[in-house]
Amino acid sequence: MNVEDIRAKTEDELKALLLDLRKNQFNARFQKTQGTLENTSEIRKTRRTIARIKTVLTEKKAGAPVAAKASKRAADKPKKAKTESKKAASKKTKAA
Repeated sequence: MNVEDIRAKTEDELKALLLDLRKNQFNARFQKTQGTLENTSEIRKTRRTIARIKTVLTEKKAGAPVAAKASKRAADKPKKAKTESKKAASKKTKAA
């Protein structure tokens, strides 16, 4: 499930989806131990979708998307200028 799809849902829909995914994860773990689970990657996909939903729920509680704040901070940070290469710096220390 895409993050865009998850963000489009309401909090109640997300909580219901989260409950459903947790049940699926529980059943998939039992199927895995019994050897009846055909696609083991479903456990990983379910776990990651649960994490995405929890993240979006946290963002909605905070009122602003957390990911947007992080990218904004990274864009505001000035880039460091390259002063000199490592070889040039090591030659200066050897010469001294």
